[in-house]
Parts: sequence; structure tokens; C-alpha cells
Amino acid sequence: MHSLLLAAAEGGSNPVAFEILPAATAFAVFGVVFLALSVFVWPKVSKGLDDRNAKIVGEIKAAEEARAAAKKAQSDFERQLASAREESAAMIKQARADAQRVADELKARNEQELAERVSRANADIEAARKAAVAELHAQSAALATDIAGKILRRQVNDQDNQRLVQESLQELASGRR
Repeated sequence: MHSLLLAAAEGGSNPVAFEILPAATAFAVFGVVFLALSVFVWPKVSKGLDDRNAKIVGEIKAAEEARAAAKKAQSDFERQLASAREESAAMIKQARADAQRVADELKARNEQELAERVSRANADIEAARKAAVAELHAQSAALATDIAGKILRRQVNDQDNQRLVQESLQELASGRR
């Protein structure tokens, strides 16, 4: 500042004084630069900013759509998973019911077969008992005939033998009742 004051004191121009030509030149240069920037630069910068803004908005929208689609896919997956769990539980329940039914059928069939075998065994035992009793009666009758024949000192014939067997069987049958 000291040098400015020296220059003004020596007869130089006043730096604070307004001069039209430099001011008009400055305004003209500013206007040309402003006009050139407004026409050539600012539309490109504005377009670039608008494009960038549109791109960011589009990416945000796409991200929101992707998030919504992912959320929908997740809910679909969870619903399908729940459905699969329900279906598998129903299948397990059905399989258990089928297994129980088959087990009950096998048990009933085995019980029926066992009852039939017991019945056949009882019938076989009864038939064997009757055969044994009949054989015992026949042997008893033969022994009684032999003893009676010795007692009577005569021979008992087949007709006498049959009659004695029948009488003995009737006595045994009436004695059992």
C-alpha cells in the first residue's frame, strides 16, 4: 500500500478512481465468458448432472424393485417351505397311520390263524382222544372177552365179542354223563 501512495503522489493514476474503459472491458469480458459458459458449458454440465441424477434415481428405483422382488421371493420361499413342511408332516402322519393299519391287519390275521390252529389242534386232540378211547374200549372188550371165555371155559365168538363191546361202550357213555 505504501507503493500505491507513492505512485499517486508522484503524479500517477489513482487506483481507486473509476475508469469507464477498463470497467466496460471487464463487463464485456465477463459477459462474453458468461454467455460462452451459458451456451456451451453450462448445458453440458447441467445435462451431465441431470443424467447422473436420472442414473442415480434409476439405480435407486432398480434397487428398490430388486429389494421388493427379493422380499417377495423370500416370502414365496417361506410359504413354499411351510407348505412343504405341512405336506411332509401329513405324509409322515399318513405313513404312520398306514403302518398302524398294516400292523393291526397283520395282528388280526395272525390272531385268526392262531385261533384256527388252536381249533384244528383241539379237533385233532379230540379225534385222537376218541380214537384212543375207542381203542381202549376195544382192548378192554377183548380182554374182558378173554377173561369171560376163561371163566366160562368156552370160546366167545365174534358176535358175542361185538355185543360185549357195544354194551361196554354204552355203559361208559352213560357213566360219563
